[in-house]
Amino acid sequence: MGSTHSAPVRWLGAASVLAAVAVTLAGCGPVSTGSASGPSTPAATTSAQTSAPVTTPAVPATSADTTATTTVAPTAATPTTTASRPTTKPTTKPAPKPTPKPTPKPTPKPTPKPTQKPTPKPTPTEGSTLHLNDTGAYVKSVQQRLSGLGYWLGTPDGQYGGLTEQAVVALQKAAGMGRDGVFGPATRRALEAGTRPHSRIGGTGVEIDKARQLLLVVRGGQVTMILNTSTGSGQPYTSEGQTHVATTPAGWFTVFRSVNGEDVGPLGALWRPRYFNGGIAVHGYTSVPAYPASHGCARVSMAAVDMIWASDIMPIGSRVVVY
Repeated sequence: MGSTHSAPVRWLGAASVLAAVAVTLAGCGPVSTGSASGPSTPAATTSAQTSAPVTTPAVPATSADTTATTTVAPTAATPTTTASRPTTKPTTKPAPKPTPKPTPKPTPKPTPKPTQKPTPKPTPTEGSTLHLNDTGAYVKSVQQRLSGLGYWLGTPDGQYGGLTEQAVVALQKAAGMGRDGVFGPATRRALEAGTRPHSRIGGTGVEIDKARQLLLVVRGGQVTMILNTSTGSGQPYTSEGQTHVATTPAGWFTVFRSVNGEDVGPLGALWRPRYFNGGIAVHGYTSVPAYPASHGCARVSMAAVDMIWASDIMPIGSRVVVY
């Protein structure tokens, strides 16, 4: 009888232990209890998961009787699948590329326009109007006629230069016509007519005609040379603190002093002057207009005064008559 009652007691004790273990493991997952097939043979329970089988070794049951063994089914843990996040690499901004400078386009050179050659002036012919810088045989023939009448212009060379222009102005003054230095039809008629001034005093010397603004070289009562001149303007001017009027006094005078070169005075420089009345002289100047323009002297061209010196036309003691 003793053995009969001891078995149920042991089983009940084992059941209590299993219940306690089950309560203890209930927070981690389902617990499976197995039946004892024999006092000494443990049973192992394997739980299979749908994703991957996990086998946990059996936990031995606690029993007061060493002959009875209780096997606790292992808890099958549901595997947690964690989706791995792709590691985000820090975005690296590419280094900015330097903006390439545009290659400067070469500035196109303007196409040079063909230089137009000036149309050459036609060579003047007989009867043409002659101007400064005209050239040719007709110019030379006019120069020779002027020289033949006593209008000094140097040596005839076919070039209508400054000296020829001065001679034409002298002819125009002698003819009492407009003074522009252009050899036109009216001037040509005056030349063809042999127009020339005559001496008022006679004898030998120099006459200065203020009315016509002409300087006449007279030899033996005959006019041998005619020069364009410019005398006192009649305008007031100031010199050394005093006001004067630019006049060329009329009268009979004698050359008393001469300077063979530049003579600088209070009113400027005079070229190779021949003094005949105080500070009044016949001298060379760069500008000899067709009208009175000086301070009182009688201007002639630079070349003309050089000719006067070369020919000794106004020596010391020679006569000068101004009217």
